[in-house]
Amino acid sequence: MLRAISALLFYVIASFPLFAQSVQFNQYTLGSGDTVKITVYGQDDLSLETRLNDVGVINYPYLGEITVIGMTVGGLETYIYEGLKGDYLINPSVSVSIVEYRPFFINGEVKNPGGYAFQPGLTIDKAAALAGGYTERASKTKIFVDRIVNGEQQTLSADRYMQVLPGDIINIEQSFF
Repeated sequence: MLRAISALLFYVIASFPLFAQSVQFNQYTLGSGDTVKITVYGQDDLSLETRLNDVGVINYPYLGEITVIGMTVGGLETYIYEGLKGDYLINPSVSVSIVEYRPFFINGEVKNPGGYAFQPGLTIDKAAALAGGYTERASKTKIFVDRIVNGEQQTLSADRYMQVLPGDIINIEQSFF
């Protein structure tokens, strides 16, 4: 019995980072640069795939212009479902998925600063590796991330193991020996 409880406790603790990441992505809001795919099963004329521009407005059949920046995937699904239900379809089966996340950017003391394709599970260390690695003068403690939180731009102090989100701007400062 004690062994079973210990195994269960280990599983819960070990899976917490995955759970925390899935919670983050359930709250993920769409932004410019994301590519979304909208599928209405059995209705090819209502399905589309598009990259969101800076304005974040898509022109959707029968519903017109929809501002999708700031919406979650689930929120967009519900909006389209409610808009099509009744007048056009009896019970539409709507699916919205993210085909490609917007890029993240890394500046400062990395060998190849710039924008890179986001990958789930990305940490600052992994982002720096994608950018060619840290330079010799890179500080491992003076790391800042510019991120939009609740619609506002914030600068967060970070460590090398912090999760990177799409659209983040990572700044690696210089270290003074």
